[in-house]
Amino acid sequence: MSTNVSKQKRDDLLQKIEQIRTFIATAPQDKNTGNLLTYLSELEKDVRGKKYGLIYEEHQEAIDEVLATHTPVLTEEPELLINNGGEMNFLLEGDNLAALRLLEKTHQGRIKMIYIDPPYNTANKDFAYDDTRIDLTDTFRHSKWLSFMRARLKLAQQLLSEDGIIFISIDDNEQADLKLLCDEIFQESNFFSQVIIQSNKRGQTYKQIAKTHEYLLIYTKSPEAEFNEIEKTDEDNDLNLLDSISSFNIRELRNRNPKFGRHNRPNLFYPVYVNPNRVDKDGFCPVSLQKDDFFTVEVLPYNSTGGESCWRWGKKLFIENCSGNTLMSNVVAKKKRGGSYNIYEKYRKSTYKAKSIWFETDVITEKGTVELGDLGLADRFPYPKPLYLIEKCLQIGTNSSDIVLDFFAGSGTTGHAVMRTNAKDKGHRRFILCTNNENNICRNVTYERIKRVIEQEDYAASLKYYCIDYVPISERLYYEYANELLKHIRELVELENGINFVGNAEIAIILTDEELDNFIGQLSENASCRKVYMGHDVLLDGKQAETLKCKKIAVHIIPDYYYKELEG
Repeated sequence: MSTNVSKQKRDDLLQKIEQIRTFIATAPQDKNTGNLLTYLSELEKDVRGKKYGLIYEEHQEAIDEVLATHTPVLTEEPELLINNGGEMNFLLEGDNLAALRLLEKTHQGRIKMIYIDPPYNTANKDFAYDDTRIDLTDTFRHSKWLSFMRARLKLAQQLLSEDGIIFISIDDNEQADLKLLCDEIFQESNFFSQVIIQSNKRGQTYKQIAKTHEYLLIYTKSPEAEFNEIEKTDEDNDLNLLDSISSFNIRELRNRNPKFGRHNRPNLFYPVYVNPNRVDKDGFCPVSLQKDDFFTVEVLPYNSTGGESCWRWGKKLFIENCSGNTLMSNVVAKKKRGGSYNIYEKYRKSTYKAKSIWFETDVITEKGTVELGDLGLADRFPYPKPLYLIEKCLQIGTNSSDIVLDFFAGSGTTGHAVMRTNAKDKGHRRFILCTNNENNICRNVTYERIKRVIEQEDYAASLKYYCIDYVPISERLYYEYANELLKHIRELVELENGINFVGNAEIAIILTDEELDNFIGQLSENASCRKVYMGHDVLLDGKQAETLKCKKIAVHIIPDYYYKELEG
């Protein structure tokens, strides 16, 4: 029987703590003994704490201190509005921890898919912590990265819908740490897969083993999440021998019955016939289970070593996928050397379950650089993720009207991929991108990419650009900053509902009684208005309510959680 040595040590330490507590309890009581008992309780709590998982030095960021004394708000940059119809999408410029705090108000439990490509912490100063670039000389580089990621992933978990899915790109530097961190935050039972991505066909080094891959960690919010099958690409659409994998081998039957042969095979096997006179451009012939004047050549099942075997598919499945009258059948035959035929399953425009290794040409990092270069932006962002990688995540993890979030938006590949996926399947997905503006990345890369893509492809998609600002709330009474927060409610309403109030006569927002009076008084000039968003503390009197009803204007109450900072 195994012995848990660590538990024995903990129990021994707890006994010693109890002995010290008993001794202190019998001594004269004063302030010092009270403090000692408190310290012992804290020690005991630590000893009884979590015994498996990540152990690291927790660090606090400067943004934590800012958020402790300020509340984040959104301010629109109206000159950056892109209004090209379709869905309204959003780009948030600022610290992504603050952005996630704001999204807590508007999108908690509503995000279907999150994709992030966080800094990999390669020790080549790719990761900045409090404006300091982390390198190998920082002995706490892993702890700082984990503290940084934990704060953001905890909020991300809250934003996911119950059937939500998160995809996280990472490489070897933090893959093991990230896996344990995600097991803690999303729960180990919600781990779905770790996909290997061939990011570099040639390899990133010239050492003995050239590193060619990175990873995609996939977690779900709960067991309710379902993954879609996806369409095969040309590279996925390889030809698979139906007869290369046997349910059992004929040799086994011969060992049991030496008289067994092709003429007395059991009903498990069945003859398959080829029409050798109909050959398509790839050299494939149609097949049939019925012999006639056209299907004349019988094909026997052989395994990969050339020995007799059995069909991998049963007769029912074969019939479902085989049609002797068309070359578009899933089952075809190709002539081998020597005149015999091999049977293949050949899917055309079909779907399949995504594999755990993605090696298509379109997932390599170099492809992302080429795509950014096609937009004239290649020199502005290093190592952008390729479109196909995100598109594949979207195909697996979203349906046509879902909301997608990327809070490490970088070059904006996620937004681009959402628009392209919508164009392909006529979907209505919306995206929210968050990134800081270090080196003008948000404005000159993320925003510029979305803008150029919409213009070049004429996508039916729109975008609002918000900057994150902060309103100080510590050492102030709520009524001293209430009016400041009210100025930023409009942006939250737009973000939550995917709408645009600016220049839109069909919707309106009312946050004060004075605004309500003005709105009612100008209704004759607002004949197009069909919906009004009203602050939860703005009250309609009977006459006003009747007026709105007669005008067929729907009233939506703005939720009070926008205003929690206003509570006295």
